[in-house]
Amino acid sequence: MSVVPKPSDPAGGQQEAFAFVQELAAEMSRGKIDLPGFPNIAMRVRQVLADQEVGPEKVVRVISSEPVLAARLLRMAGAAARNPTGKPITDLRTAVVRVGLDVVRSATFSFALSQMRNVEALKGLEGPLDELWRRSAAVAAMTYVLARRHTRVNADTALLAGLLHSIGKLYILTRAAGHPALFADQATFHSIVRDWGSPVAKAVLENWGLAEEIVTAVSEFQDFERQHEGPLDLVDVLTIGYLLAAYKEHPESIELNLQNVSACTRLPLDLQGYLTLIQESESEIAELYRALGV
Repeated sequence: MSVVPKPSDPAGGQQEAFAFVQELAAEMSRGKIDLPGFPNIAMRVRQVLADQEVGPEKVVRVISSEPVLAARLLRMAGAAARNPTGKPITDLRTAVVRVGLDVVRSATFSFALSQMRNVEALKGLEGPLDELWRRSAAVAAMTYVLARRHTRVNADTALLAGLLHSIGKLYILTRAAGHPALFADQATFHSIVRDWGSPVAKAVLENWGLAEEIVTAVSEFQDFERQHEGPLDLVDVLTIGYLLAAYKEHPESIELNLQNVSACTRLPLDLQGYLTLIQESESEIAELYRALGV
């Protein structure tokens, strides 16, 4: 069950911001919130995948109705990490069986997010939506490579968590389309995202019926002081992947920005180790970008 924050004025009495967070609070209190403008095909795939015992034939029937999504899934199945033979995969059923449900969800979400830039009701948000999509893809790719190379966390689950890490911000962005004054004051908008992003993400993902592991990771990855027993978990991997994606273009700042992050203390890498990871993963990340349609 998601906890609904109390409506508060995030910018010292600004009426527009206060009205907006009141709307967010009301929507979350009603439960079952969903993304405005999310393509119908994504909804249909989500409904099919809600049944963990669903057979590949039913998944294929739904996905094959959207050729672009089908092509994206085939590319992901054909990526070298999943297809060491290098033989092209042209059969959608083979692709679904090979990659599993988490990758089907990832392909669907990446397709849906890219399509949201064309939704009429979201005109004017093309720039922010494109930036958010590229950031999500960058975090997803880094999180996937990190999980695959350095942890026992399922890499495909990490990929999905990475793609979904900004789902709360995405929801707030799409809902803010009806409040243009919010975009004129970026400080106010970012304060709303900071305060509401995690609870909104939790509410959306719970409504979608995603695994608790993914809901927890997306809700808690920005808690840099989070403590737990045992090896790295999905939350840790998403935290580190998020930070590496943010700072990989500024390697001189990686050590400073990761040194006090609890998740990083569980990963036995020094600065050179992080730089090596980034360098050696470039080809894998580029391949994932192509598969995700970036």
